[in-house]
Amino acid sequence: MDNYKYVGKSLIREDSLERVTGKTKYIIDVKKQDMLYAKLILSEKPHANLTFDLEEALEVDGIKAIFTHKDVSKVAYNSMEWFTGIEGKRDEYVLNEKARYVGDRIALVVGTSKESVEYAIKKVKITYEELPVTVGLDSAKRDEVIVKGNTNLGFERHIETGDYEKAKSEADYVISDIGYTPRTHHLAIEPHSALAEIDDYGNLVVSSASQMVFTVQMHLARVLEIPFSKVRVIKANMGGSFGGKQQPILEITAGFATWKLKKPVLVYMDREQSMIGTVTRNPTRQRIETAIKKDGTILGRKVEVEVDGGAYDTNNSSVTNALAKKLFRLYKFKNQEFMGRAYYSNVIPGGACRAYGGPQAHAITEINITNAAKAIGMDPCEFRLKNLVDPYAEDPTGGPNLGKAAIKECIIKGMEAFNWKEKYKNIKGKDTDRYAYGVGVSAVSHSTGYWGTFPDFTNVEMVLSPDGTVLAKVAVHEQGCGTITSLTQMAAEALDLDVKKINVTEADTFITPYDSAGTQASRVTSVSGGALKKAGEAIIEKLFDTLHKVKDLNISDLYTDNGVVKVKNSKEEYSYGEIAMMREKHLQDYMSVYINHESTGNPASLAACFAEVKVDKKTGFVEIEDLLSVHDIGKAVNPLLVEGQVQGGCQFILGMALSEEIVIDERGYVKNPTLSKYHSLNVHDMPNVRTLLIESEDESTPYGVKSIGEISAVAPAPAVLNAINYALGTNITDYPATPERIIESIESLEKGGEQ
Repeated sequence: MDNYKYVGKSLIREDSLERVTGKTKYIIDVKKQDMLYAKLILSEKPHANLTFDLEEALEVDGIKAIFTHKDVSKVAYNSMEWFTGIEGKRDEYVLNEKARYVGDRIALVVGTSKESVEYAIKKVKITYEELPVTVGLDSAKRDEVIVKGNTNLGFERHIETGDYEKAKSEADYVISDIGYTPRTHHLAIEPHSALAEIDDYGNLVVSSASQMVFTVQMHLARVLEIPFSKVRVIKANMGGSFGGKQQPILEITAGFATWKLKKPVLVYMDREQSMIGTVTRNPTRQRIETAIKKDGTILGRKVEVEVDGGAYDTNNSSVTNALAKKLFRLYKFKNQEFMGRAYYSNVIPGGACRAYGGPQAHAITEINITNAAKAIGMDPCEFRLKNLVDPYAEDPTGGPNLGKAAIKECIIKGMEAFNWKEKYKNIKGKDTDRYAYGVGVSAVSHSTGYWGTFPDFTNVEMVLSPDGTVLAKVAVHEQGCGTITSLTQMAAEALDLDVKKINVTEADTFITPYDSAGTQASRVTSVSGGALKKAGEAIIEKLFDTLHKVKDLNISDLYTDNGVVKVKNSKEEYSYGEIAMMREKHLQDYMSVYINHESTGNPASLAACFAEVKVDKKTGFVEIEDLLSVHDIGKAVNPLLVEGQVQGGCQFILGMALSEEIVIDERGYVKNPTLSKYHSLNVHDMPNVRTLLIESEDESTPYGVKSIGEISAVAPAPAVLNAINYALGTNITDYPATPERIIESIESLEKGGEQ
C-alpha cells in the first residue's frame, strides 16, 4: 500500500541537531541538591574471598559511605528476569560476597564529588584470598573447579525435529565444521550510569538509560523490599545500548545507596568498568553437521553449541534457547537436531547483546551452508534458494508461523543488485601475488517480538486536547535509533494528524501504562506501534461518535482530513480540537482512550548480505570493498531511519567478524579492558554500506512491519567470512578473522594442514 500519508516517509528526528552538537543531557550531566556520587570497586581477581580495610578510605574528605556485601540486601536476583511470571536462577546481589570474575561488584564508594570518590577508591585496601579458577569451556566441562552449585553446567536444551540420523544415512555428502564466536562488548557511546533519589512523597525514584523500566521497578521492589507502588523508574536520555542496558546493573546499586543514605546518589562507570563490570555477548563453540544430496537438497542438520555463560546465571537459558529457535526458522529441511549447553566460568557474565543469539546462531552455520554448496560445485546463492523457507511456512518446533517470508526475494534481488553471478565467476581474475579477492553471501533470521513465546502486550493512554494536539502515553524506550519518530508516524497515520501535533512519551512507571517486555526481542515497532495505531483508530471513532450524538450526523457520512472531520457532500467541518471541547461540554467525557494491545503476530524477519573483500596475504588485513545488506523489512515506517539502522548494524557486527574480542587469559585476567586494545572498526575501516529493502508487508502486523534493529547486526559477519574463505581457499570458522588468524590459515593451507 503506497497511499500512506506518514508511514513510509523519511522524516528527520526532531532531536537530531541537539544530539550531534552535544547539547543533549544524559544522566551523568544531572545535578541534584545534596547529590552524592558513587562508583563501584570491581574485583581485580577472577576468584577470591575478600577482606576489606576501609579505615583510610573513610577518612578521605567528602566520603559518606563505603558499602560491601555485609551492608546490602541479602535478597538474590537474576538480572535477566524481565517480568514477574518468569523465574531464573537467582545468584546475584547488589554487591557480591566473593569475587567470581575480574570485574565483579564487590564494594561501592559514595562521596560528595567524583574526585573524592576516585581518591578514596585508591585508599581502599583489599586482601584477596585467591581461589582456583575455571576459565574457558574445556575447563568448565571438567568440573574440577566449580564456580557455583554442584556443577558448572548451568543449562542444557535439546530440540529435535524429524530424524537427523536417518537423514544422514541417506545423504550423499555430510559437511562438518567446528567454529568459535567471541566474547564482545556493546561499545555504546554512553557508559553506564543511574541516578536515584527520594521524592517529596517518600517514593524511590530511579532514572537511567534503561530498556525496561518496569523490569527495573520489579527488581528494586524485590531486592530492597519496597512496595512496587513506591518505586518509580524513569527512562532517561540514552547514548546507545545494543542490549548492554537491557538488564538492571547500576539501577539497583543506586537505589540501594539512596534508600540507605536518604540522599540522591548518582552511580557512574568509566569505559573500562563498562567493559569488564557489566555483561558481554556470550562466546560459543559450535559443531555443525549438514547432510545433503547431490542435487543440493538439504536432508538434515545437527548443531551442537557450547555457551560460556560466565560467573552468574544471568541469561544461560534464554540465550541458548534464543540461539536454538533461530536455527529452525530459515531453511526448510525437516530433520534437525540441536543440543545446547551453557556453562559457568570465572569470567564476565553473558547478557543481552544486539540480535540476542542471532550472530552466534548464524556465524558458523552460514559458513557451513556455503561449504555444503562448495562440496557439490553449486553456486552458494542457488544452493540457498533451493533450501530457504517459503512464505507462510510453519515453524517445525511449534513456534509462530513465519508469515510472509521474503528471504528468497532478498537473495534474488540481492544477486542482481550486487552483480553476484559475474563477481562470483570472475573475481579471482583480480588476484595478484599479494592480494586475493573474494565474494560471500549469507542468509539469516530473527523474530518480530515475543508473541507465541512470552507475554507480548502493551497499554497506551491517548489524549486529544482541546487545542487539537495529542499526547500518547506509552512505555517506550528511545535507544537512539529513532523509535519515537517512527512510532509518532504510525500514530499520525491512524489519527490522520500531522506528526508535529503528536507527543509520544518515553517510559515512566508512574505515568505510562504497563508494558510487558520493554525494548527487547525486536518488538517495539510492531507491538507499541500496533497499540498506537489501535488507540488512534479509537480516537477517530470517538470523534465520529461525538458528532453523531451532538450534531446528529451520520457516522457513515464522516471522514478525516489532516486533523479535521468533514461531512460528505457538505462544507461542514470540525477540527479535532473543537470536537474534543464539544464532547467535554455536552457528553461529560474527555477525548481520551485507554487501549490494551496484544501482539497480533511474530513473522520472521529475514535478511541476506553480500560482501566483496580484498585480502592482503602478506599482512592478513581485510578491506571490504562492497557490502550489500538486503532486508525483508515488511514495511519501512521511516526508510531513512531504517537505512541508519542497517548501516549501524553492519558496523556493529563487522567488528565481531574482523577484530573485536574481549580476551581473557587462562588465569581469568582480561587482556584488553580498554579501547586502546579492544579494536572496533572505525569510519576509515567501514565500506560504503548499500541497503536494499524488500517490503513484503506482512498481514499479521500493523502496517505490515517487521523488525530491523537487531537483524541488521547478523548477516554481514558470515558473509564477510565466506568472502575471505573464497578469496584465500581457506576455511576460517573462528571469529574474529584477525590478521594473525588469517596468516595462520594461509600458512596452514600452504603446508596442506587444517585451518
